[in-house]
Amino acid sequence: MPGRDARRSASEVVVTGLGATTPLGGDVPTTWDALLAGRSGVGVLADDWARPLPTRLAARMAVDPAGRLSRVEARRLDRSTQAALVASREAWADAGLDEPGVVDPDRVAVVIATGIGGVTTLLDSHDAYLAGGYRKVSPRMVQMIMPNGTAAAVSIDLGARAAAMTPVSACASGAEALAHALDLIRLGRADVVVAGGAEACIHPVTMSGFAQARAMSTRNDDPERASRPFDGQRDGFVLGEGAAVLVLERSDFAAARGRVPYAVLAGAAVTADAHDMVSPDPTGAGQIRAMRTALTDADLSTQDVVHLNAHATSTPVGDRIEAHAIRTAVGDAPLVCATKSMTGHLLGASGAVEALATVLAVHHSVVPPTPTLEKPDDDLGIEVTRATACAMPVPVALTNSFGFGGHNTALVFHTPE
Repeated sequence: MPGRDARRSASEVVVTGLGATTPLGGDVPTTWDALLAGRSGVGVLADDWARPLPTRLAARMAVDPAGRLSRVEARRLDRSTQAALVASREAWADAGLDEPGVVDPDRVAVVIATGIGGVTTLLDSHDAYLAGGYRKVSPRMVQMIMPNGTAAAVSIDLGARAAAMTPVSACASGAEALAHALDLIRLGRADVVVAGGAEACIHPVTMSGFAQARAMSTRNDDPERASRPFDGQRDGFVLGEGAAVLVLERSDFAAARGRVPYAVLAGAAVTADAHDMVSPDPTGAGQIRAMRTALTDADLSTQDVVHLNAHATSTPVGDRIEAHAIRTAVGDAPLVCATKSMTGHLLGASGAVEALATVLAVHHSVVPPTPTLEKPDDDLGIEVTRATACAMPVPVALTNSFGFGGHNTALVFHTPE
């Protein structure tokens, strides 16, 4: 790649395993196929509690993760942790690490992020308490609601002893987990890191809170086209759930195992707006700085970027600010896609899902569509995919993730040497 030398290439951090369970599919192949086909995972909630809400839309996981686990495991884990465990096991096997002795457990770390953690377990436990008193509350409730419980569960399952970490940075959490994983390997604290994000918070209380904030789409009569990133008729996001996990490792460690990586995680950056708890900085300064710093970290320039997977949640203000930030940071040349148009917004898992999509775009030389984009904002100023995927070389790609509180994360992936 431009600006790289042999010494740095030898110490690169590569992606060798992928796992996911999303509104589009219960694993990576089905999720990727659905993304390329432009299928939507959004539907209308049939639950009685959803009927009074102004928005009755959500993107639930296509496959119930509890059905992929033993009854004992499922009973002891919050739904978000169930999803992470399913995705982690897929990624671990995909990386060829599921055989004993392949890697020293003391050199394996886990970084699994979340935005909220086991909130549905907490709320359901409160209902049980009100209905029957303290004896109706599970003795496992505390471990199920802990935000770090997911990383701990994955660490225990895989026997990973180098570290078990949990970034909690709202909608930037999943991408930030990968940034932390990159640091762990670069600092020599681990040879392999299992990193990603998980979220499952489709519940009457969370849906009511977002509805009261007027953050979600109310296009109940057209669920599959309700999430409309960059479209002039967008009216809010659609809440989704799921998990995505990537296995990262030192390139020389992967080469010694005979593994051919999907891509290189070449750079990352984390910044803060320090502006507002909900609204992003209208100048986009923090987002711009994240993209530029990530490219600097990767020893690449803005001219190298050919594709960008945008955060693009489908909110009227947020998408406009991000489009401006993209134009300012990397120009109008990269082909942008917005996969939340199909998956909905998975909050703390979204950055990991979009990183996975970016890795596959690099690996397969194809950029996913943005099928709900019909009439872009007049002043958009960036090129965004539409109804169909675009086959093209993707040597270098960026992905953005931004969260409530002003959290910004950008990641840079490129093809392996």
